[in-house]
Amino acid sequence: QNISGEHGLDGSGVYHGTSDLQLERMNVYFNEGARNKYVPRAVLVDLEPGTMDAVRAGPFGQLFRPDN
Repeated sequence: QNISGEHGLDGSGVYHGTSDLQLERMNVYFNEGARNKYVPRAVLVDLEPGTMDAVRAGPFGQLFRPDN
């Protein structure tokens, strides 16, 4: 959540920032997907089944694609 906020992204991966520098360095942590939405380049999580459910149910759960 902190990194998304620092790069001007909302919980669904849409850019709402105001800085050209944010966009210039967006690819450090995010890849641009369809419809100008950004998705995390890597996510490290605990493999316990409940952990992924908690991430998906959280405020940034829309950022994670089930096929990854």
